[in-house]
Amino acid sequence: MPTTDNTHPATAALKELQDVIDSLIGPDGCPWDKEQTPQSLCDYLAEETFELIEAIRAGDTHEAMEEMGDVMFLLLFTSTLYAKNNGFTLSDSLRYSAAKMIRRHPHVFGNQEFEDINQLWDNWEKIKREENKDKKDQSVFASLPKGLPPLLRAYRINAKAARNKFTWNSDAEVESQLREEWNEWQQALVQNDATASEQEFGDYIFTLVELGRRKGIKANAALDFANQKFLSRFAAMEALAKQRGQDMNTLDLDQMNALWDEVKG
Repeated sequence: MPTTDNTHPATAALKELQDVIDSLIGPDGCPWDKEQTPQSLCDYLAEETFELIEAIRAGDTHEAMEEMGDVMFLLLFTSTLYAKNNGFTLSDSLRYSAAKMIRRHPHVFGNQEFEDINQLWDNWEKIKREENKDKKDQSVFASLPKGLPPLLRAYRINAKAARNKFTWNSDAEVESQLREEWNEWQQALVQNDATASEQEFGDYIFTLVELGRRKGIKANAALDFANQKFLSRFAAMEALAKQRGQDMNTLDLDQMNALWDEVKG
C-alpha cells in the first residue's frame, strides 16, 4: 500500500508553490490572480497541458520540466480556489485518486490475478460500473470528456467500445470496413455531395483510428509526429532555398519537390 511519508522530495517544493499562490491571491497579492476562478483557469490549463505534451513528444527534458511545473501551478491554483470556497482541498482530491487507483488495481494491491490484459480490462470496466452505479448517467461513454480533441476522442470511443466487446472480431474485418468507408467517401465525392463527403470522410477516419488502435498506434500521437516531421522538413527546405539564394515564393512545384527530396534524404 502507498505510504504517508511526508519526506518525499516534492513535499517541500509543493509547499513553496502553495505559499506563492497564497501570496498571489492574498490581500496584498496580484489583482489579476485574485480575480481568477476555477472556470477562468480552464483555458490556461488546457494550453499549458498541450505545451507539456509538445515538450514530452519533442524529447526536450528541460522544457518538459518547466511545463510540468506550469501545469502543477494551475492545478494547485485551482484546488486552492475550490478550498477557499469550501469546495474541496488538494488533499481530498489526491486521497480520492489514490483510493480509486488502489481499488482499480486489485492485482497490485490485492490478491486478484488475471490471465491476460483482456481480463484486466474487463475487471477495470466492471469496477468502474460499480463505482458509477448511483450516477444518473451510467452510459459506457459517460466519463468521456466532451472537450477532447476529435482524433483523441475517436480513439477513446473505440477503446471503450472494445473493452465492452462492441468491436470487430478481427483486424481483417476492420480492414474490410475501411475499404467500404473509402468507397462510400469516393461515391459521395463523385455525386458532388459536400455534406455526405464530409460525413463519409469522418467515418473513414474513425475506422482508421480503430485499425491503428488494434495495431498499438495512437492516432493522435501518430498524426502529431507526422505534423512535426512535415514542419521540420519544410523548414529545412526554406533554409536550403535561402542558402542558394532562392525565394520559396517564386519556386514552382517541381522545384519545391526537388528541395523536398533533398532534405528528406
